Amino acid sequence: MTLRFYDTASATVKDFEPVYPGEARLYYCGATVQGAPHIGHVRSALVFDQLARWLAFRGYKVTTVRNVTDIDDKILVNSAASFDPDYAGNHPREEWWALAYRFERVFGDAYAALGIAAPTYEPRATGHIPEMHALIQKLIDDGHAYPAQDDSGDVYFDVRSWPRYGELTRQRVDDMQDAPDADPRGKRDPRDFALWKGHKADEPETAGWDSPWGKGRPGWHLECSAMAAKYVGTHFDIHGGGLDLRFPHHENELAQSTAAGQEFANFWLHNGLVTYQGEKMSKSIGNTVSPEQMLAEARPLAVRYYLGQAHYRSVLDYRPTSLQEATSAVERAEAVLVAARAAGLSLDWQPEDVPENFTRVMDEDLNVPQALAVLHETVRAANGALASGDVDDAAAPVRAVAAMSEVLGLLQLMNLNGSGAGGGAEHQALDSLVRQLLEQRAQARADKDWALADQIRDQLADAGVVVKDGAQGSAWSV
Repeated sequence: MTLRFYDTASATVKDFEPVYPGEARLYYCGATVQGAPHIGHVRSALVFDQLARWLAFRGYKVTTVRNVTDIDDKILVNSAASFDPDYAGNHPREEWWALAYRFERVFGDAYAALGIAAPTYEPRATGHIPEMHALIQKLIDDGHAYPAQDDSGDVYFDVRSWPRYGELTRQRVDDMQDAPDADPRGKRDPRDFALWKGHKADEPETAGWDSPWGKGRPGWHLECSAMAAKYVGTHFDIHGGGLDLRFPHHENELAQSTAAGQEFANFWLHNGLVTYQGEKMSKSIGNTVSPEQMLAEARPLAVRYYLGQAHYRSVLDYRPTSLQEATSAVERAEAVLVAARAAGLSLDWQPEDVPENFTRVMDEDLNVPQALAVLHETVRAANGALASGDVDDAAAPVRAVAAMSEVLGLLQLMNLNGSGAGGGAEHQALDSLVRQLLEQRAQARADKDWALADQIRDQLADAGVVVKDGAQGSAWSV
């Protein structure tokens, strides 16, 4: 079977042929850390975590890079607001770099809570100023960039100097919107975008770096081109990000990198956006949902399942019942693994335990919805075998469930000790109480006191405890 992905640039599904045999190099856009993450940020990171896991399962040595934009107009604006005595925030007088680092930690906590693996490299923009200077100079030397025509200290990319500009989004230059990233008075064309932004009098001295064109800071698009080249090379396999980054960010990245003589990415993968009951999420409307809110409502396992259940290119719609539905779906897989352990089965698996039909749909543009259908079909098979007491017949589907769950990043978030409530002292106390009731119920069944057995089961069900009977005894889950 051949791995195939949808490439935004060509608008086709293409075979994956790595630049370097046996390796897969992935760069995807991370956070601009001016504020706390929203659900869209986390969905994007989770999508590319799924992709990296699948590439690794298929035998590639995977390098992942997720950048951090820690200097930006909005970061400076939010930092400046913290110096206002009337500012109502919780961190008054916060320097821009401190604000950026604080929110970088918040993003990191959200990623970790959902089992999103740390990338191979997570470079910050502020740590790569020399690489950006070198790229700007190369573009100037080749006639694709120029210093501003005023005394601003800005440097712009000349979009009309590069005939291929617009190829990613298939637009004509004359049909594009103006670049709003700098004062247009210094530009040859209002669509030219900033590679370097001259330092302004009202900006902190620490938010500027010396350069051949004067003190300033990098443009947003330039950062990713410089960091991608450093960590995955000037020719690499996959560039990813949210669909909203296609233009202007990714269009501009592609233009400046290829104009500098780089081949850049073979594939462009873009994940779809997240909506709230069919409407675009917006702070002004008040329909945004944060990872923190979701994690307060459901287990990390269920939140990860929900955010990763749709095809990565499709819109993911959030509804008030979404997490309940995700919880019910994913805990069925968890429960069968708990029951299998109780029956004495091992959850250790080998690559050949992953069903062929699961591999086939994952290879075809990372089709997670169809892969989950295979997972749930296998869960039903394992459940049926366990319920009938045929432990030997259950062994293969149980290993398959464990394998697919781990490949999708779900197994690490499952609690396989018998309770969805988590481990620790609280679980031990709950487990002790439930076990006592289960022992009473087992004795009642042995005595053929079916009324008492049913009463105990109903009592547990009323408390939210589900009992699953098997040949080796009873297992429970919340």
